[in-house]
Amino acid sequence: MGSRVQRIRALVWFVLWASGVVNPSTVLLGQEEELMSGFTGFHFLSIEKSCLFLLKEQASHPDVLEADAKQIAEMARQTFDTDGPLLVVASGRDTIPVSSAIKHLAPENVFVVQIQHPRSHLNRFDLVITPLHDYYPLTPEGQGQIPWFLRRWITPREPPGSNVVLTVGALHQADFTALRNAASAWHAELAPLPRPLLVVNIGGPARNCSYGVDLGKRLAAMLQNVLWSCGCVRISFSRRTPEKLSRILMKEFGTNPKVYIWDGEGCNPHMGHLACADAFVITADSVSMLSEACSTGLPELPAGTRSGSTIHW
Repeated sequence: MGSRVQRIRALVWFVLWASGVVNPSTVLLGQEEELMSGFTGFHFLSIEKSCLFLLKEQASHPDVLEADAKQIAEMARQTFDTDGPLLVVASGRDTIPVSSAIKHLAPENVFVVQIQHPRSHLNRFDLVITPLHDYYPLTPEGQGQIPWFLRRWITPREPPGSNVVLTVGALHQADFTALRNAASAWHAELAPLPRPLLVVNIGGPARNCSYGVDLGKRLAAMLQNVLWSCGCVRISFSRRTPEKLSRILMKEFGTNPKVYIWDGEGCNPHMGHLACADAFVITADSVSMLSEACSTGLPELPAGTRSGSTIHW
């Protein structure tokens, strides 16, 4: 089955692939052969929310199975002698009951990988992959405010166990290969634009980030202040962006020739923007958007920097 290093690398690549975090047609170019050679004899099973995807070799589309832990555990036991362990990759906290139940029912026949912090009893899984910021969500001051009898459930063990892999930032698709392909795909549209190109990615309300009219006005004022220094500005809203905020920016910049606002129609320019931007303004509600922007290699500098920076807002 290859060396231990090959198996570990293959597992990490597969976890990203099976969970939908990366696109195998782009990110795994050059690594797909290593991936498969590292796990010869394994079935691959990925849980995404309430659906399970059984990935078969040479299959163009995965078969969708009901998220039935007993059924999957029984399948793992029946196929173990001929096909080896069943690799179960679960992404998101909604999948924890199913993935942990599978491990409990067939502990010797499955290898369970859980993506995102399960919060408790991490030994239920063979491997946990979680962003660093998710594993350590509280500052020391914040942890001190938690009643002592709840701390073991909320604060993690330090250091993490050997079955925990911590990542810097959120898992996402914007690696070198994906950005290179996006730059090529969007070259005709984005390359001729005046520079520097400022990309503004706007998310939506979160627990610690409200999206009121005040935020829209502040964001519009900030963009007006830096507009003179930009060759052009391209603004994208997410599906979570409140209409009241998008209306403010549309009214402020909708007729400005230096500003393009994607209206949600046609191809999503997000990956092209990541590949071609000289600077970013990112709303602070989304760690994923921030992680993507940081992965482009542009330095993170204070708000107001003219180019080559990622700015939190």
